[in-house]
Amino acid sequence: MANTPGAKKAIRKIERRTEVNTARRSRMRTFLRKFEEALTAGDAGVAKTAFVAAQSELMRAVAKGVVHKNTGARKVSRLHARLKKLAAA
Repeated sequence: MANTPGAKKAIRKIERRTEVNTARRSRMRTFLRKFEEALTAGDAGVAKTAFVAAQSELMRAVAKGVVHKNTGARKVSRLHARLKKLAAA
């Protein structure tokens, strides 16, 4: 258990940061889920709109440090590939 005042403060900061990061990650996953639902529905227009929103939210998570830069880029790339595949079909 933390004994020093600095260690106790660090624990409080970590708890607050964890709560914020959890909310950000949840928000990001919600946008990704909406894109997935648009893909399964097969509507290219809705999927395109959902992709733009999901990409924006992913890059925001990258900027906030919730997700690593390369992870965000990889996810966006894969989402875009799936969108192109739907548009081509």
